[in-house]
Amino acid sequence: MKMNRWEKLEHKPAPLFAPAFGPLAGIRVLLNGTVVAAPFCATMMSDFGAEVIALERPKVGGDPARHQRPQIAEGNKHIGGGWVQNSRNKLSFALETNLNIPESREIFLSLIKNSDVWIENMVWIDKLGISDEMLMEVNPKLVICHISGYGTSGFGGDQRQINRPGYDPLGQSESGWALLQGYPDREPYYAQQYIGDYLTGLIAVNGILMAYMNAQKTGKGQSIDASLTESWMRLMDDNFVLWTTSQTLKHRQGIMQTAFQPAGVFECGDGGYINLGSYGKTAYNNVLKGFGIDSEKYSYEECSSSPEAVASPLGRELDGIFKKFFKEHTAQEAINICIDNKISAAHIKTAEEVYNEPHWHLRGDWVKYTDQTLNKDVEAFGIIPKLSETPGQVWRGAPALGQDTSRVLTELLGYNENEIEALKGKGVID
Repeated sequence: MKMNRWEKLEHKPAPLFAPAFGPLAGIRVLLNGTVVAAPFCATMMSDFGAEVIALERPKVGGDPARHQRPQIAEGNKHIGGGWVQNSRNKLSFALETNLNIPESREIFLSLIKNSDVWIENMVWIDKLGISDEMLMEVNPKLVICHISGYGTSGFGGDQRQINRPGYDPLGQSESGWALLQGYPDREPYYAQQYIGDYLTGLIAVNGILMAYMNAQKTGKGQSIDASLTESWMRLMDDNFVLWTTSQTLKHRQGIMQTAFQPAGVFECGDGGYINLGSYGKTAYNNVLKGFGIDSEKYSYEECSSSPEAVASPLGRELDGIFKKFFKEHTAQEAINICIDNKISAAHIKTAEEVYNEPHWHLRGDWVKYTDQTLNKDVEAFGIIPKLSETPGQVWRGAPALGQDTSRVLTELLGYNENEIEALKGKGVID
């Protein structure tokens, strides 16, 4: 019986293409993920030494994140800002990942055999001829991470729900989270900047590392299911237990707290904003002391100990004093007073103001690297969390589409130049 190419392939350990650094050196990650959650999950691993090979569909121009606006331009080349930030430290392999195409099947399974982790958010992988069981036969120690909107069928659920397209605002809505955001007399809103996608990516990383540790001990891989909606559900704090135990539902209340004060967003004299919060009697008295307000006249018990105290005439009078205080100061003046008096407050900043804060530069939070598509030096947010002994690093910028296809085929999978040339024009790697 003729053996498949991937069956004869010798496993080559990582790192083969990435430099050896960080606690995840030696782990190879294969990524079939687009836009945010799955790619970010892989980036968090690559920032700490994992060798990540990102598979991109050449027919559609690769990951859609490459083309999202706003973009960064250099000459006649353009690339999405999110791509520049989130796709560093990866190799780009152009592959039509459809196992119904024989050549694609051989390449993909060869990559699976040489990988420790496979991350995907394609959802309908069965249509591509991919199943967890098949991949585990190829590589029994493989850690498989599925990222989706509503879960995958291998972990149960209603198939009608599983088949739904999933995006961050939809996960916020279906989880109950969005209904708590905004003002009670207006429509609810959802958070911007793909927070749920990043959250899901972090939860997925956690699952991958736990499964990888188990695979090293037992020799047995496993599948992980990280869904966007369930990630938001996990952020719902006490909402579900309040409902299941006492049928209590929380409601949106805007930016000001109703149960204690001072708490909320206050406008300053220069048009800036301060977010201030002081929960509990000690914190309350500390705020009043810092602002020079009489804590005997405006006692915690009468002004902040309950919703009734906050809503009382004296409580409302105190709120007016806070508002007046901030309107008489610039945001920078106000935050300096808060910092000097150890008052829990924050200046609501623009990206420019955050970047210009010396504290974050002193912590080494900004890194420079060359984006491979633009061949342009860029500066981006760096590596978190910070590790004392095995820190992460950025060893390359985000790659151009298919930049590493030939190199991976040759050095990892053993294809020669003639074989690579024969693959071209078939909708496999181009």
